[in-house]
Amino acid sequence: MYSQPLFRTVDLFGFYLPPVALWAAAALIPYLIISRLADRAGFYRLVWHRPLFDAALYVIIVGALIFGWPMLSGEISQ
Repeated sequence: MYSQPLFRTVDLFGFYLPPVALWAAAALIPYLIISRLADRAGFYRLVWHRPLFDAALYVIIVGALIFGWPMLSGEISQ
């Protein structure tokens, strides 16, 4: 049974982009939304180092997109 690779490079106007660049760009919108909501809710008062927390939040969102998308799209069945 032939299946397409899960992560493939994308040709954008002659430039080949690695899949992680596309995932990082896609994670930017949820990161901005969550960051704004946390700021308005006053959550950052509880955070010791805001830039470190923001970096960790972004990495968590990128990882969740990379590992969660195949399960949500049905490409990997349990």
